[in-house]
Amino acid sequence: MIDEIKRDAADRMGKSVHAFEGALTKLRTGRAHPSLLEQIVVPYYGTDTPLRQVANISVEDARTLLVQPFEQTMVKAVEKAIMESDLGLNPNTAGNVMRIPLPPLTEERRRDMTRVVRHEGEQARVAVRNIRRDANSDLKELLKEKLITEDDDRRGQEIIQKLTDQHVKEIDQRLEVKEEELMSF
Repeated sequence: MIDEIKRDAADRMGKSVHAFEGALTKLRTGRAHPSLLEQIVVPYYGTDTPLRQVANISVEDARTLLVQPFEQTMVKAVEKAIMESDLGLNPNTAGNVMRIPLPPLTEERRRDMTRVVRHEGEQARVAVRNIRRDANSDLKELLKEKLITEDDDRRGQEIIQKLTDQHVKEIDQRLEVKEEELMSF
């Protein structure tokens, strides 16, 4: 029973770290990366469709993304969706190819991005701690029902705490790397 709780907590904590990594990839660091455009949706035959499903997104150079819609008719819709996104990007269209130059980040914008990154990191830490709380309450429930002993409960809580510390450390490491990346350009 304790092993099940431990496995569930480790799995959920791992998912929280993975979700944090996903949030970090969406934050722009000055380098062109296709994941910057992942959250953009385009109206495609009446349905909002993710951009990567209607266009090929690639990196032309360090500061330029290249977007090629699969259909010629989608060029205007894709261009409009990119301009209306909150990324502040302006695509240059030539035929059915769009080049999206990424403007250099200002010092003020870098500080803002660092604040956003720290906030995301704190949200991930809170999620991991909430999972710890849930696992500990599951252990207390087993103790209350006399399915485990007090020693088992204490040992289980120590295991859960080690898992929590490990995942929080992972989050902190990724946060530090992203902050360095943001401030290094």
